[in-house]
Amino acid sequence: MLSQVLIGDEGRTIDLGWKDGARTRFHAVWLRDNALDDKTRSAGNGQRLITILDIPVQTWIGAAAIKGDALEVSFEPEGKTVRFPAAWLSANAYDRDAARQPGWTGEGTVRWTRASMQNSVPRAGYLAASRDRAVLRQWLSAVKTYGFAVMDDLPPESGALCKVSDLFGYIRETNYGRWFEVRAEVNPTNLAYTNLGLQAHTDNPYRDPVPTLQILSCIENTVEGGESSVVDGFTVAAALQAENPEGFRLLSSYPARFEYAGSSGVRLQAKRPMIELGPDGELIAIRFNNRSMAPTVDVPFAEMEAYYAAYRRFAELIEDPSFEVTFRLEAGEAFIVDNTRVMHARKAFSGTGKRWLQGCYADKDGLLSTLSAIEHEFKEAAE
Repeated sequence: MLSQVLIGDEGRTIDLGWKDGARTRFHAVWLRDNALDDKTRSAGNGQRLITILDIPVQTWIGAAAIKGDALEVSFEPEGKTVRFPAAWLSANAYDRDAARQPGWTGEGTVRWTRASMQNSVPRAGYLAASRDRAVLRQWLSAVKTYGFAVMDDLPPESGALCKVSDLFGYIRETNYGRWFEVRAEVNPTNLAYTNLGLQAHTDNPYRDPVPTLQILSCIENTVEGGESSVVDGFTVAAALQAENPEGFRLLSSYPARFEYAGSSGVRLQAKRPMIELGPDGELIAIRFNNRSMAPTVDVPFAEMEAYYAAYRRFAELIEDPSFEVTFRLEAGEAFIVDNTRVMHARKAFSGTGKRWLQGCYADKDGLLSTLSAIEHEFKEAAE
């Protein structure tokens, strides 16, 4: 609860005292821009009804007072009075002495290794997830937290993977179609369609924007081998940074180039770093796919040798079994990966028997939106 209000800097800032002894400062222009009244924000969807240009350049706080569990502020020269709930001010405070976790998309993310995840792979049954919002909430939360999860109890039939994406969003159609087949072929257009093992990788780094989710569903699997595996790219990137800060800097500062031209009429190209950081240093995305790497031409001559050494070490860490979680997909099972974070791989399998998977892409914003909406439902129900 608020206990004191002090206006400073000729009204350009306000200093709030809390009953626990803490103090928090806000700027007048920030408070005005984030006002919660129905003339500033839509009551229906919370979106702003004004632009930054609608706020007077010389905005200041003319008066402020504590009213119950809220702060009442009068803005000049508009003569506008707005209330801010104390809980809202506390949740959105930016005046902090303690170090803050970089970014906001990383909140709730748990990095993992084989030791921590091999025996606790997150999973749920499709029927349970489709009928019980609590089960769906737990499964979606696992994808957000760990970057992957398994779903079973799917019908072992073509197109069943769409049932997974329908739980939270929409399929992202590409040149591969609404979904694509993953099984051995003669003269394949993509190495994924062979019985060879595949190095851990992220999919489609040659797209901009890259698909943020991938779903792989098993329809038939009677081969020996062919286990699926996943690697937390954020954990590996952090390991590289701890071991070789300069190598981490090189892979995050210079872009790699990716391209794909395996189908008639399709020529895809993108330029992004293997390790992408936000402006505050937050890990945003991993792009790693040796099959799709084009010549690297954006690194200066003086740093190219060190860049390649960092690239090699990053690849070695990715291949380190201590980072790998493996599982075998049986008919009626699927798994989903955050394609901006978790790399997936496949072990080689025998030429006898059949291994038929289907894959598709979706977008993470739909998953996160659905999860947030379910969590809001549960919160409202509990109040």
